[in-house]
Amino acid sequence: MFVARTVIGRSGFRLAFLALMLGSHAAAADVPVVAAASDLKFALEEVASSFRKQSGRDLKITFGSSGIFATQIRNGAPFQMYLSADEEYVQKLHLDGLTRDIGVLYAIGRIVLVTPINSPLPVDAELKGVAALLKQGKLQHFAIANPEHAPYGRRAEEALKHAGLWDALKPKLVLGENVSQAAQFAIGGSAEGGIVALSLAKAPQMAKLGRYAVIPAEWHTPLRQRMVLLNNAGATAQAFYAYMQQPAARKIMRGYGFLLPGEVE
Repeated sequence: MFVARTVIGRSGFRLAFLALMLGSHAAAADVPVVAAASDLKFALEEVASSFRKQSGRDLKITFGSSGIFATQIRNGAPFQMYLSADEEYVQKLHLDGLTRDIGVLYAIGRIVLVTPINSPLPVDAELKGVAALLKQGKLQHFAIANPEHAPYGRRAEEALKHAGLWDALKPKLVLGENVSQAAQFAIGGSAEGGIVALSLAKAPQMAKLGRYAVIPAEWHTPLRQRMVLLNNAGATAQAFYAYMQQPAARKIMRGYGFLLPGEVE
């Protein structure tokens, strides 16, 4: 009887140990790929770092153009969560049956005129300096994200049209594939300036290199940014999705200039 109890106990221990190891392996394998609009580059990296510390879970974030990500999702890209800079992409994916639900609004973005510190382009919210430099023939390159698939590029186009500058600036545009690349062009010396996301201009890495002015919200369609879980979302993606709606994440987002749901409409 003693021997039998010993054998049973060891078998139970082995089964428990095997279950623990399988569970650990499953947790380690659950590292979702999150597709995020490039205006979130610095803000979301900080949120993700906080999430990892608090949850012990890991994730991989890929930053890029919202429109390109939407196309990739339709083509079967293995993203588990999608944070778009334009809620229409999420809404259309939901109508196509590719998401769990309609998602939630996580932020409202703003656009800014930004220039390198040594640029001859004056920085002002109403783009009067852009108009003046254009008139003088001294503005040769101006950076925005590609309006064809980047929401921040479309809002930049709307603002420039509002100011009556679009036609004159169009031949001088340097188009970034996404707003993060446009910010690199605008601040890195490839252009005298550009229109990019406030969240990028406020990031310490960018703020030390350039100056910016926030363009009036009335000059463009609101940047209503929506996130959603894809149909294949696992436990970690679900946990991060929930974390994005918690006070700790919202505080970080607010620090990068985003307006938050429930605080502004």
